[in-house]
Amino acid sequence: MKVTAIHKAIVLSIVMYSIPFKFTSAQTNTTIYPKITGYAGIMHPIVTFGNGGAHTNFDGAYVGGLPVGINIWKSQKTGFTFEIVPFIRAAEGTSKMNNLLFHPGLLVSLGHGFTLANRLAFETSGRYGVTPVLNKIIKRSKDYNYFIALPVPARFGNNQPSTVAIGFQFGIAF
Repeated sequence: MKVTAIHKAIVLSIVMYSIPFKFTSAQTNTTIYPKITGYAGIMHPIVTFGNGGAHTNFDGAYVGGLPVGINIWKSQKTGFTFEIVPFIRAAEGTSKMNNLLFHPGLLVSLGHGFTLANRLAFETSGRYGVTPVLNKIIKRSKDYNYFIALPVPARFGNNQPSTVAIGFQFGIAF
C-alpha cells in the first residue's frame, strides 16, 4: 500500500487531536508534589485549664485569633505548615492586639478530609508550647475548601502556670 498525502494528513490529525486530550486528562487526575496551599481563618479559644481551674473565653474579656498560613505538602500523606496568628483581646469597651503566635509544624493526612497538624508554638508574650490541631474539610470546591478545626494548645513559660486549652477554628483554604 502506498502512503499518500491524505494518509499522512489523517495520521497527523489524529496525533494532533490526541495529544492535548492526554495532557488535559493527566492534569485533572494527578496532583504534583510538592503542593503548596494557603489558608486564612478565625480561631476562638473556648476554655483554658490551668492552676486556677477552667477559664472560659467570654469571662470578662473576649480573645480571638486570625490565623493565616501556608502548607507545603511533600506527598499525599505528609507536609510542612507555617502559621502566624495575631490575637485580638476585647475588654471593657476597648480592643488591642495582645499576642502574636508563630506556629510551624508537620501535617499528617488522616484520610476522608481529616488532617492532623502537629505544631510548635512560640508567642511574643514569652510563652511557648505545642498545639495539636485536628482539621476537617467540610466543603470542597474547585478553587477553595472550607474547613473546621479543633486546636488543643498547651503553653508553658514566662513565669506563668502551664495551661491547656480547647478552641474552635473556621477557615478557607485555597
